[in-house]
Amino acid sequence: MKYTTRQSAILLLSDGTIFHGKSIGISGTTFGEVCFNTGMTGYQEIFTDPSYFGQIMVATNPHIGNYGVNEKEVESDEIKISGLVCKNFSFNYSRADASGSLEDYFIKQNLICISDVDTRALVSYIRDNGAMNSVICTDGTSIEELKIALQKVPDMKGLELASKVSTKEPYFYGDENATYKISALDLGIKTNILRNFAKRDCYIKVFPFDASYNDMASFNPNGYFLSNGPGDPEPLSSAIQVAKEIIANDKPLFGICLGHQVIGLANGISTYKMFNGHRGINHPVKNLISGKGEITSQNHGFAVNKEELENNPDLEITHLHLNDGTVAGMRMKDKNCFSVQYHPEASPGPHDSSYLFDQFIENIKG
Repeated sequence: MKYTTRQSAILLLSDGTIFHGKSIGISGTTFGEVCFNTGMTGYQEIFTDPSYFGQIMVATNPHIGNYGVNEKEVESDEIKISGLVCKNFSFNYSRADASGSLEDYFIKQNLICISDVDTRALVSYIRDNGAMNSVICTDGTSIEELKIALQKVPDMKGLELASKVSTKEPYFYGDENATYKISALDLGIKTNILRNFAKRDCYIKVFPFDASYNDMASFNPNGYFLSNGPGDPEPLSSAIQVAKEIIANDKPLFGICLGHQVIGLANGISTYKMFNGHRGINHPVKNLISGKGEITSQNHGFAVNKEELENNPDLEITHLHLNDGTVAGMRMKDKNCFSVQYHPEASPGPHDSSYLFDQFIENIKG
């Protein structure tokens, strides 16, 4: 095997901490909030998830790229993370149905990546000090220049990002002769959410993030859906107003992640930025209605205020995160509305929570 010399690269955190590694070959700098995902598989789905827009992803799995990519297994039209930090990057891959290597996929989409980083030390540091802005540099730019540039990167708190990943024009998904019609507000929707609706006999019209209730109602849908997405939910005044009008008209409403937070805000429940957030595919959740536990896929850096939710007479908590007690699901007592803070459409898995799509269809039938 031919030995290849690789360019040195660094990850600089906003507090001045530096981690050293090697570039996978794309030269440049990229900025974003550094966070980590504990999933042991599904890196392609993570990289193309619109909820990660504006973030530099640290992979805790030490091997990234070993099974290549399959371009049919994406969650959006392109890579959405700002950059990747990993331990061992596999330039070779072995998977029967792979359509190419991860390296070629990154080159095609110009994603900057740093490997050979001590990711265990980095994740431990982030856990202790919280998510923060950072920069990956693979082109030799001086530390002082990078520090100055990093100071200009806005904090995730207060940052509206849904507009950066939402569709510009409405589009349709599924069979137009399906039994049910769904109006979906695209705040950063994952393709597998649409697949889950379609296989439950739904025809979906997907609307831009700033669509009005009248826009969505013009499709004459049987139910409404508010999607996942990146950034702080508080600046999404249009989406919050849409949620209020759907609720006021008592139409069936389902929200996932950012959509869940928007429903909370529509009911006067505040949201807050978490110290680290939840990102992985093995998060334990308890369903308080059934008493059963679920292993879930999660990806969020904001959450709804639990105390305010407990004191709201119109809402009840339906799911709790068992690691830290944060709200993982809620529903309205006298309205056809519920939401969760995790991903029941999880691809590649787990699938413990896929019943929530069936629950939404039952709500529509009712």
